[in-house]
Amino acid sequence: MKNPTLPLFEHWLYLNQYHAQIEQTLEKNLTAMHDLSLKEFYVLYFLAQKSEKQLRLQDLQESVGLSQSAMSRLVSRFEAKGCGVLERRTCETDRRGVYTSITKKGEEKLNEAMKTVDQILAQRFKECNLESLFAQPDKITP
Repeated sequence: MKNPTLPLFEHWLYLNQYHAQIEQTLEKNLTAMHDLSLKEFYVLYFLAQKSEKQLRLQDLQESVGLSQSAMSRLVSRFEAKGCGVLERRTCETDRRGVYTSITKKGEEKLNEAMKTVDQILAQRFKECNLESLFAQPDKITP
């Protein structure tokens, strides 16, 4: 890490740059090894976390951090790949609502990709001694 006497804002900038570097590494490796973008990985992850394995498109976009149109395009591109990891369907009680769900194949793809993500994060966190920070999650939870 940089000089501890730097102003806090410069520490924040350093963390932001480090975060961006990790995201680039994740994106590169997920694409090369699993044919997934980082955002597609997030989609699979957030869907898999739900007991029903599905979310309304609006809730999914909030979790992933995309606009409604960007999320719709991402899911459409994902479906166009023909890999069978997602299903989209209209809500039966509200025809305006659209649900996206993860398939069994999607869960398998997520599990394989998660191994890559965990490896990269473990290595990068160890490089900067961030493991000690994550040992105290109450210190970083909003």
